[in-house]
Amino acid sequence: MLSDVAHADRFTFQDLVTEATADIGSRPARLVMTILGTVLGIASLVATLGFAQTAAAQVARQFDGVASRQVVVAPLEAETGQENTTVAAGRLPWDSPERVKLLAGVESAALTAQLELPEGETITAVPVNDPSAPAVAPPKLFATTQDLPDAVDGHLVTGRFFDDGHDVRGDRVAVLGRTAAERMGINRVDSQPSIFIAGVPYSVIGIIDGMDRRGEFLDGVIVPQGAARADFGLEAPSELTIHIAVGAGPQVAKQSVLALEPDAPDTLKARAPAAASELSQNVQADVNIVFLILGVIALLAGGLGIANVTLLSVMERVGEIGLRRALGATRRQIGRQFMVESIVIGFVGGLIGSALGVIGVIVVAMVQGWAPVTDPVIAGAGALLGALVGWASGWYPARRAARIEPVAALRGA
Repeated sequence: MLSDVAHADRFTFQDLVTEATADIGSRPARLVMTILGTVLGIASLVATLGFAQTAAAQVARQFDGVASRQVVVAPLEAETGQENTTVAAGRLPWDSPERVKLLAGVESAALTAQLELPEGETITAVPVNDPSAPAVAPPKLFATTQDLPDAVDGHLVTGRFFDDGHDVRGDRVAVLGRTAAERMGINRVDSQPSIFIAGVPYSVIGIIDGMDRRGEFLDGVIVPQGAARADFGLEAPSELTIHIAVGAGPQVAKQSVLALEPDAPDTLKARAPAAASELSQNVQADVNIVFLILGVIALLAGGLGIANVTLLSVMERVGEIGLRRALGATRRQIGRQFMVESIVIGFVGGLIGSALGVIGVIVVAMVQGWAPVTDPVIAGAGALLGALVGWASGWYPARRAARIEPVAALRGA
C-alpha cells in the first residue's frame, strides 16, 4: 500500500527540485545562452518602464516649474456683429495686481498689454531711419507693471527692471528682451543707451531673459504702463499674469475674476493649468504604453529561447527519460521535472534582468542629471515574471517529455 511506504522513499518536492536543477549547470554555455534571452527580455521591460516613469517625472517637473504656476486673466471677447471682429466685453482694473495678491496661493502678478504703433512708426536704436537700409521687422512693444519678471519667471541679464516710481511718473525707460537687444546691438546699459519708439527716446535700463512661458517678451521692448498711457494712449491692460503656488491654479482662477469684477465676473476669463497630478498620470500612461509594447516583444523573444532550449534538452535526454520511466517514474514526475527546470531558468534570468534593468535606469539618469524613478514592485516582479515566462515556455517540452514511452525511449537511445 502507498500509505505503508516510508516518507524517505517517496519522490518529494525536494527530490523534484534536485533532479530538475542537477542538469542545468552541466552545459554552462547552453545555460548562459538560454538565460541570456530571459535576461534581455526582463531587463528591457524593467528598464523601459523605469525610463518611462523617469521621463514622465521630468516632464511633470518641468510643467510644475513653469506651466502649473501661471494663471492668465483677460477680458472676455464678444462679437460686434461685423464679420471677424470682436471687442472686449470686460475691463481689467489698473490695480488688478494689488487685488489678486490678497488671494491665497498668489505669489506675484503683473498687468501686460501689447501696443500697436502708428503706421510708418517703428522702434530703432538710432534717431534717424535710413531709407536705403534693408527692411527689418521691428521688435514688439509691451507695457507692463513692475512685477513682470516674477510673474513670468524672467531674470535680468544686466541692469534693472523699472519700479512703481517709474510707472507713476511715466518715466521714459525701457527694458529689452534678450533677442531684441541682440538685434539692436545693445549688450550693456551702464552707458545709458537710448532707443527711439515712434521717434520718442527711451533710456534702456535693463536686458531680460528667461520667461519660458512668454517667449514673445524676448523679442520685445517693455515699457512702464504709465509711459505707455502718456505717449501711446494705452486705454486698458489686456492681460493679467498671475504667478501661483503649485496646485493653486483652479482656486486662483475661480477667485481672481471675482476679485477683479465682483459685479460682473462673467466679463473676464481665467486660464488655469491642469492639475499636476493629471498631467503626470497622462504623460506616464502614454509613454508607458509604448515602452511596454517594446518590453513585451523582447520578453517573448526570451520565452521562445527557453522553449527552444528546453525542447532540445528533451530530445537529447530521451534515453534518460526512458530509464527513469522504466525505474518507476510517472509521466507527471517527468513532466514536472522539465517544468521546474524551465521555471528555475526563467527565475534566474528574471532576477538578473531586473537587476540590470534597474542599474541601467540609474546609470542613464545620472548621466542625464535626472532623478531616477523606479517602482520597487516592477523591479521585484521582474524575477517572478521570468519564472512565469519559464513556466509558459516549458509547458510544451514538459508535456512532450511526459508522453515518451519507456520502451520506445530505450529502443531509440
